[in-house]
Amino acid sequence: MDKIFFSNWYSIIRIIIITIIAYPALILILRISGKRTLSKMNAFDLIITIAIGSIFATVILSKDVSLSEGILAFAMLVFFQYLITYFSSRNKKISKLVKSSPTLMAYKGQLLKTNMLDERIDEDEIWAIIRKKGYSALEETVAIVLETDGSLSVIDHIKDVEAPPIKTLLDS
Repeated sequence: MDKIFFSNWYSIIRIIIITIIAYPALILILRISGKRTLSKMNAFDLIITIAIGSIFATVILSKDVSLSEGILAFAMLVFFQYLITYFSSRNKKISKLVKSSPTLMAYKGQLLKTNMLDERIDEDEIWAIIRKKGYSALEETVAIVLETDGSLSVIDHIKDVEAPPIKTLLDS
């Protein structure tokens, strides 16, 4: 019971040294991997971020995991994320496996209740984004889209340039 608050100086010094080395190593690996690693997160990115955090905590606190093992684990996760994002940006099938597609929540002043239920978005969230963007009515927008990162976008006009209809843009 006496070791709850302090066990020994070795553990404290180990944590200080490991953190001083592991933190810059993690920053370096993330910087080398590019902006995509730290971008707005979809579900895949969130999993990688949580895994990196878990590894970081384990390396710092566990005496069973060496610094070199932790740095290798960081590098492997970031490398696999790089590979997945590299191939998903070049192949639509892989992209669909990794990321969800945008979903139309409202179109031409009408809420799309089925889509809202499927995505677990309630009407209050739609009204909040409308107000946040400075509109006072749903009818002032052309469309509201749930993006792949979970954010809501408001489209207030579609140019008359021969653009495909919004349904085509979202289904592709």
